[in-house]
Amino acid sequence: MASISSSPRTVEEIFKDYTARRSALLRALTYDVDEFYSLCDPEKENLCLYGHPNESWEVTLPAEEVPPELPEPALGINFARDGMKRMDWLSLVAVHSDCWLLSVAFYFGARLNRNERKRLFSLINDLPTVFEVVTGRKPTKDKPSVDGGSKSRNNTKRSIDGQMRSNAKLLDESYVGEDEDEHSETLCGSCGGNYSADEFWIGCDICERWYHGKCVKITPAKAETIKQYKCPTCSTKKGRP
Repeated sequence: MASISSSPRTVEEIFKDYTARRSALLRALTYDVDEFYSLCDPEKENLCLYGHPNESWEVTLPAEEVPPELPEPALGINFARDGMKRMDWLSLVAVHSDCWLLSVAFYFGARLNRNERKRLFSLINDLPTVFEVVTGRKPTKDKPSVDGGSKSRNNTKRSIDGQMRSNAKLLDESYVGEDEDEHSETLCGSCGGNYSADEFWIGCDICERWYHGKCVKITPAKAETIKQYKCPTCSTKKGRP
């Protein structure tokens, strides 16, 4: 392993390390899955799946030093192999791999400030998880929360191609097949129309009301250039003496 002094320190360096390790784990669980499966012999001792910064993967025993230099992946992944269906077992390993990737990234990011950690997570969250790739699930897209007891919403924007940006909020489709009825209470602040996944929506960063893009004359392309969206009502309030 690399020494602490040579560990990634900036958001970009940590994210690069994350993507390299993620690529390695994805290769083990997809392209090299037969080799990976055979290496996880239940008769062997506790085995771990490692993804390395050079994009190589390895099934081996856990680190001997205590405490380890880096957070350790799930221990003993081989023991459950023959007691589960192959796809279920691979999905379980994928979930633990996602947890390990995050723990390593935020181990390196412990010295980052709040905004840098937020940016790091935003970059990571923009990628499909190992679990999503292995199981074939489509990545999620944000919808507004309609929980009457909470007004907190992520101050993030998802463009049409799925890229996450820390800008104004957009309403888009969520998990494929998710019931839209739970969002039926979300109304356009301009026309009062109900939420529909087929239409482009944008959320005000001041009052947190949601609007049809067509009602406030904001297109998806224009929204991508907005750092903080203020609806017509909030814009008018700020302009008053």
